[in-house]
Amino acid sequence: MRRVGVIAALGALLGMLGGVVTASPALAGGRGDGWQFISLPPTFAVDPAFCGFGIQGTQLVDRVFFKALKTADGSMTFLATGANKISFTANGKTITADISGPIKFTDFPDGSATFLARGHQFVLLAPTDAARFGLPAAFISAGALTQTIAADGTLTSSSLNGHVLVDVCAALS
Repeated sequence: MRRVGVIAALGALLGMLGGVVTASPALAGGRGDGWQFISLPPTFAVDPAFCGFGIQGTQLVDRVFFKALKTADGSMTFLATGANKISFTANGKTITADISGPIKFTDFPDGSATFLARGHQFVLLAPTDAARFGLPAAFISAGALTQTIAADGTLTSSSLNGHVLVDVCAALS
């Protein structure tokens, strides 16, 4: 069950991927073979468990593309890239962030996974994981973020070779 929670949090890292992946090659906008446009929801909510208050997210730019690859060992690698700009609103305050990535998520046959992100990302960590890794629970990162997830869904490592651009909880509190 914890693995489902980690994968749900990683979904948030994928630019709030909650929409439908469309199969129309015409929507790939010249991205090349196998890339699919991701139709992200226009709005989303960040659970109060992360910051102690709810946050409303709004997609301002939604041009994200997705590709799935199967490797020889049976692993599945998911790539996401494109343009994604979001506003976050809570407590009468709003911040805007470009979280365009790119992202690479690999799910291994043994159930473990690796998440690699570069550029600007919106990151959500369970409060206990945030404390363990010395990072905010909700933040915008710049640089390379690497996370590993055990087969049971436990986040086993999280390293940021870059910096926290915005602590979203602090900025909106």
